[in-house]
This record gives sequence, structure tokens and C-alpha cells, in this order.
Amino acid sequence: MSPIKPNTKVPEIEVPTLQKEPWKLSQQQPTQFTMVIFYRGLHCPVCKIYLRELDQKVADFSAKGVSVIAISADSEERAQKSWQEWHLKNITLGYALSIDKAKELGLYISKGIKENEPSMFSEPALFLIRPDQTLYAVSIQSMPFARPDFDDILKAIDFIKEKNYPARGEQ
Repeated sequence: MSPIKPNTKVPEIEVPTLQKEPWKLSQQQPTQFTMVIFYRGLHCPVCKIYLRELDQKVADFSAKGVSVIAISADSEERAQKSWQEWHLKNITLGYALSIDKAKELGLYISKGIKENEPSMFSEPALFLIRPDQTLYAVSIQSMPFARPDFDDILKAIDFIKEKNYPARGEQ
């Protein structure tokens, strides 16, 4: 699949959440963006650190008009273990993202190579999506490393709003 280009509509994303409410992209109503973090799953120690940091910044994003969700292909049981073992409290945690949907979104897919890894899972990504469901910015990784810094994103959101900065990379 080709990556989704900025200024184009993001395909519908719908996942169950640990908060018991199904989450659907088209039902989100942020004033600025919906930020979707795709993470590898329970087996990933880098994801643990990343989501714990994000969990502490959910209120900061919310104050800037950004709704936040983290989604994996993990089962409900594995997502629940992540929630508990990683001591998450604030983030909406979605699970059961299908591999087909991950491919449609342009995410990289890996096969498990260790005993504690699922047979297949998506690699990390961060999507900033406008309220009209068009893509503003995306960062897609093929490895668990080199993810966008949340403090940088928070600063960027202020810059985007102040300068009315357009999406880039649509060509």
C-alpha cells in the first residue's frame, strides 16, 4: 500500500477500547487534531516507555484541542496487560487493529521473531488528523526506534495554529 498523503481523507479507523467504548475516527470532534499513536504491543519495551510518557501528557494535548488514542493489533487481554503493567491511567487504549487495516493505513507489518511476540503486528506510527478526517502529518517507522517527541509535537501544534501552517508533503 502507498502511504496516505497529507490533505487526503484517512480511511475509517474503528477499534474497541479498554474504556469499553468503541472508538471511531469519524466520530472524533477535536478542535485541532486527533492524534493516533500506533504501537507494536505488549511485547515492546520501547512502546512501554513511549506510552508512559504520552500518558503523562494527555491533558497537555487535550488543552491544545488534540484528542489522543494509542492503538495496537494486540488482543484485549494483551492490551489489558499493557495498561496494568505499564501503569497507564489517562490514555484511551484501542486494540484489535486488523493487519489488513494497518496495511491500508500504510503501516509497516512485522512477523514475530520472539516467543512473546504476536505472529504479526504493526510497527509504530503517529498520525495527526484534522477534524474533517484529512491527514495533516504522519510519521511511520519500520522499527521500534526514532519516534516523534511529544514535547516537540506540543510546540508544533502551537506553531501550526499561530502561523496557520499548511500540511506538507502532499505531492
